[in-house]
Amino acid sequence: MTYLQAILLGLLQGVTELFPVSSLGHSVILPKLLGWSDVVAAQSADESYFLAFLVGLHVATALALVIFYWRTWLDIVRGVLTSLATRRIETSTQRLGWLLIVGTIPAGLVGIAFEHSFRTLFANPIAAAGFLFINGIVLATAEVYRRRAAVRALAVDHGLNPEGARRLDTLEFREAGVVGVAQVFALLAGISRSGITMAAGLARGLDHEDAARFSFLLATPVILAAGVYKLPDLLGPNGQGVIGQVLVGSVVAGIAAYVSVRFLTRYFTTRTLTPFAVYCLVVGGTLLVWFSLFG
Repeated sequence: MTYLQAILLGLLQGVTELFPVSSLGHSVILPKLLGWSDVVAAQSADESYFLAFLVGLHVATALALVIFYWRTWLDIVRGVLTSLATRRIETSTQRLGWLLIVGTIPAGLVGIAFEHSFRTLFANPIAAAGFLFINGIVLATAEVYRRRAAVRALAVDHGLNPEGARRLDTLEFREAGVVGVAQVFALLAGISRSGITMAAGLARGLDHEDAARFSFLLATPVILAAGVYKLPDLLGPNGQGVIGQVLVGSVVAGIAAYVSVRFLTRYFTTRTLTPFAVYCLVVGGTLLVWFSLFG
């Protein structure tokens, strides 16, 4: 892997991990389009330097999210510890903390058991393009479904925020679990973690701002845990010869992730998933045809 490749892949990871367009899907597709045959081969190999490279990118992305939300995370940790001591959930912050814990469990368990298998099985351009197209369908469907009367009634029943949508702290624990299960599908290259969890949040009556906030907070421990769990790949034989590239790519990914989450938290205060749905449908559909015809 060259340093230019590391920089481009780091930038791609930092942006597409948070934008609802799938970082894994783009990291599979871009090397194929640019003719990086060594990187393409390494992505689907059982053991390769690319595993070590991904560890660095994931840790950097998670740290960027922690830095951006550091005050929120400090309040959440305090709230959870306090609720453990009192054995009661009394504040919205305490409830948010436990909702995040419940939502993290499904993706954490499935990721530990099947992440490697899913990555090697579906890390090919045709599958990634197909799942990217499906991701577009999911985003578009969420925008249509959230306007249903049943979803609006759900929001009214559980209390509205100033924008007229359901308050984040009114989610039930089973609903947080459902959002967490949705996050599992991000193991498929082409399915966006932030996109599918936002879609699940919108379906439960949240507005785009709270759905994005919950998605980014929920992604942080999962991405960080995945990176820490895979540290042996970085520190072992897979990391030999690419430590410099990992460091450079990780710095770029971390900066890109911070800028992305800063932009998206503002973007979703007034805007929707529709542009990202259109992007995924057009790009995924076009590349699916292209790779099917020309390999």
